[in-house]
Amino acid sequence: MNKPIRHLAAGVALALLSLTAQAQQAAPFKTQVAGRVDAMYPWLDTIYKDLHAHPETAFQEVRTANKLAGEMRKLGFEVTEKVGKTGIVAVLRNGAGPTVLVRTELDGLPMEEKTGLPYASRGPATHSCGHDVHMASWLGAARTLVELKAQWKGTLVFIGQPAEETVSGAKAMLDDGLFKRFPKPDYAFALHSWPLAYGSVGFNDGPVSSNSDAIEIVFKGRGGHGSAPDKALDPIAIAARFVTDVQTVISREKDPKEFGVVTIGAIHGGTVGNIIPDTVQVRGTIRSYSPEVRAKLLDGVRRVANASAAMAGAPAPDVQLIAGGAAIVNNEELVRKTEAVFKDAFGAANAQRMPAMTASEDFSLYALQGVPAMFFFTGVYEPKAVAEAQRPGGTPIAFNHSPFYAPVPEPSIKTAAQAMSLAVLNVLSR
Repeated sequence: MNKPIRHLAAGVALALLSLTAQAQQAAPFKTQVAGRVDAMYPWLDTIYKDLHAHPETAFQEVRTANKLAGEMRKLGFEVTEKVGKTGIVAVLRNGAGPTVLVRTELDGLPMEEKTGLPYASRGPATHSCGHDVHMASWLGAARTLVELKAQWKGTLVFIGQPAEETVSGAKAMLDDGLFKRFPKPDYAFALHSWPLAYGSVGFNDGPVSSNSDAIEIVFKGRGGHGSAPDKALDPIAIAARFVTDVQTVISREKDPKEFGVVTIGAIHGGTVGNIIPDTVQVRGTIRSYSPEVRAKLLDGVRRVANASAAMAGAPAPDVQLIAGGAAIVNNEELVRKTEAVFKDAFGAANAQRMPAMTASEDFSLYALQGVPAMFFFTGVYEPKAVAEAQRPGGTPIAFNHSPFYAPVPEPSIKTAAQAMSLAVLNVLSR
């Protein structure tokens, strides 16, 4: 090849490279994000299955935190470990622009897995709430944003939060200086896997989770022989009256249009059938969306407990109503902006508003620090299975916290990673 032709060929090659770079720069984020998540999926799949097989419970997530911290360092993040005991904070600065927090949870549940999957946990804990999906998609979003860093400006604060299941990890991280030692975010995002069809995203503004309060009551009586109840004071009868009567707070005092639940999940008292015990312990949970309903239910539970004891002439019970997580309230403007991106990326049929969940979450604590936040849901099951479960008499699918909860990994993780990447890109400076 002669010299002029070589120069011409080199010039054409450079021009083509320039046009290709311009085309990639101009391509919609949804196309770039989907392509990058597809390409990195083998990496995510390996990490996901390792995390699924090795779950750790609240504030014990040492192996999990180390694994995520190592991966984030490889991506170029500045990583700090042991924030809030076992939490991690990974920061990436990329010029002047908004600061965006993205949270994942680290902990599993103290229960046996029964999915029969080849990568199932063999120990006394399992990721039956989907936190392994969240962690894999969190890493996927981080890597996608790093690979696209030429197209945005700002600061990323990716946090791995411990102890979400005990609704105590967010407080631990905040108490350890999360928003003092590290940049305070302008926006915060988190997602949660849900028994929706994979490829779908659910969201809403306003409350998307419930307030959570724990009930711990000890009813006091006077022990005696089961054949002579008149010589004793039976706390089991008092507790039984309370369990029944407390539901009138829901049915007769609460506005029926408002959400509120009082559930008694445990009663402990006595040893054998012919002995009346001295005490009975009752444990339960209270859930609500609004502060007004929350206050009404707390007051109602306390009144009914005292009244149940008073009716029997028993001493006043020990009543502890322990505050848990506050309801997550999504920022209306942030949801509206993100909704448009989700509908464009996944289609209007797969990106829809959905009712708030009745479960509780401590992601709310970050929003309560004055940070506009959005918590959304991503599907994990085969669409036909979801449709069948919704049919009257259809085959049910396992819900979160079931020992049979088994997301379909690839489409579930890909959708979650894409959705989180797009949500973050949408608020960063271009």
